[in-house]
Amino acid sequence: FDPFCDDVWDPFRDIPFPELSRENSAFLTTRVDWKETPEAHVFKADLPGLKKEEVKVEVEDDRVLQISGKRNVEKEEKNDKWHRVERSNGKFLRRFRLPENANLDQVKAAMENGVLTVTVPKEEVKKPDVKAIDISG
Repeated sequence: FDPFCDDVWDPFRDIPFPELSRENSAFLTTRVDWKETPEAHVFKADLPGLKKEEVKVEVEDDRVLQISGKRNVEKEEKNDKWHRVERSNGKFLRRFRLPENANLDQVKAAMENGVLTVTVPKEEVKKPDVKAIDISG
């Protein structure tokens, strides 16, 4: 027993939860902000340590914005002795249903200093044409 150890006892640590493994649990909580401005919907995701090549931004036909990525495990040398491994690795996936006014053809993404910014411009929503029907009789 080490009274100065900063590890908190976790009674569930050794129970296998395939979807919630310790190695990717930090990515399950990838933080994303979504704000709406007069011109666009802007998403910002904190992805520290990831390169833009490790991140994917996609828009599906049913107006869903999908942000995903993967951080690979660092290569281990034979003679290395790890004392602590706290940086997470694994996959993450976040999905957002976009509103009707989202212009899906003009989506832009940029990554700077570990922050991914996805900008979805707005377009004017076409109102359905209403045609008056004469009632006979």
